[in-house]
Amino acid sequence: MSENLSDVTPGQTTDSPAADTAVPAQELKTESHDPAVPAAYAAFMRTGWGDRELELPAHPVTAWAAQRRARLAEAFPGERLVLPAGTYKVRSNDTDYRFRSDTAHTYFSGNQTSDAVLVVEDGEHVLYARPRSSRDTDEFFRDRQYGELWAGRRPSLREISDSLGIEVRHVDELADRLATGPKTRVHRGISASIDALVAPDSERDAELARVASEMRLVKDEWELAELREACDITALGFEDSVREWDRVLEFGERWIEGTFFRRARAMGNDIGYDSIVGGGKHATTLHWIENTGPITPGELALLDMGVEGNNLYTADVTRTLPIDGTFTDAQRTLYDLVHAAQQAGIDVIRPGVPFQDVHNAAMTVLAHGLSDLGLLPVSAEEALDPESKVYARWTLHGTSHMLGMDVHDCANAALEAYPRGDLAEGMVLTVEPGLYFQEDDLLVPEEFRGVGIRIEDDIVVTASGSDNLSASLPRSSADVEEWMGRLRG
Repeated sequence: MSENLSDVTPGQTTDSPAADTAVPAQELKTESHDPAVPAAYAAFMRTGWGDRELELPAHPVTAWAAQRRARLAEAFPGERLVLPAGTYKVRSNDTDYRFRSDTAHTYFSGNQTSDAVLVVEDGEHVLYARPRSSRDTDEFFRDRQYGELWAGRRPSLREISDSLGIEVRHVDELADRLATGPKTRVHRGISASIDALVAPDSERDAELARVASEMRLVKDEWELAELREACDITALGFEDSVREWDRVLEFGERWIEGTFFRRARAMGNDIGYDSIVGGGKHATTLHWIENTGPITPGELALLDMGVEGNNLYTADVTRTLPIDGTFTDAQRTLYDLVHAAQQAGIDVIRPGVPFQDVHNAAMTVLAHGLSDLGLLPVSAEEALDPESKVYARWTLHGTSHMLGMDVHDCANAALEAYPRGDLAEGMVLTVEPGLYFQEDDLLVPEEFRGVGIRIEDDIVVTASGSDNLSASLPRSSADVEEWMGRLRG
């Protein structure tokens, strides 16, 4: 006895001939409000389609990624390494976030398609990918997540292989591959379905994550170019925001967030992290991402924003701007102190210097400045003692972090490599000291309360010192005022 397919809703199965050859309905990403699919409609949809493959040029990362995979395989001879790209994440009900592939997966493959898995073994590196939906099942016109008519055309296996210069197989073959063979390490926490295919070994899997992270500490030539481009686009986004300052004054923090996002999407992939737009007292909240407040004349606006480029390398830049275009005397005093601290941090950067020296140099300047302002309960030297650090009431955070495909890059590195290691040529780090005086802090003068200031730039370690990738944006108080006045006309 067969059912009438006009009565079948998504999620139900049927024994009709048309459905027997289709992907089972429960495997399709459909919703209860989707229309029913009669057998005639399903059969008709599978006929009359042309097929074409695109001739894709080689991705510029191809040669670099191949070298990285070879180095990774050398670190684990005779073993199998599994690095998933991840899959979609739900934002709300049936709405997913825009997909962004896992950093390690893309670093070693160049791939940015969802659900793919890179498998690295001695002499054989294979990317298992989910290709475009075929016309043999209902997926291409019914599936909201992978169907071509819903979500757009995914590349074919050949197209991915041609572009990335790596062997590509269908992801459905992966389970059989992982069922037997050598010892296997998995980059875990990225894909629950892949994690389930291989029994975990927390120590060995963590070592894979560590090595994959530490390999990214020193950037190659191609990566540095990507980071420089991300910084250049970020600078344009800051300029856009100031050029629209009249709208900023009208609509507040949201206008800056939206303006910068427009530039990030127009010239890059996305923002590298949620933009921090803190007007007035909101600047004293380190990760203020609500961006719902006003931009009020007489106060400062702290803008911490970065563009993620199309190959996922991100900038991370902060500027603190006088909303009137000119700093007050009190604001200038604090701003110039932060600027001096940042310059002190930048000045110590060179190969062989301990990473922590950057922070220590900046904090030394801030502690002495706070002492000169009469704010410290002890001398600056006493405050700088690791057993004291009372100056940190107004600085709160570290001065630097590594930067790359993640805004806080290389997070799984061993502490001895980062942050307790030494700087090396090709590393990229932020330098971002700040002062934050909460609005209810009774230990500071009233004119300081509710003032937050941070200046942040992206610095690459060179053979002889350093290079500021975001130097096109002004840093000194005088240059900031001139820049704002020029852009506002």
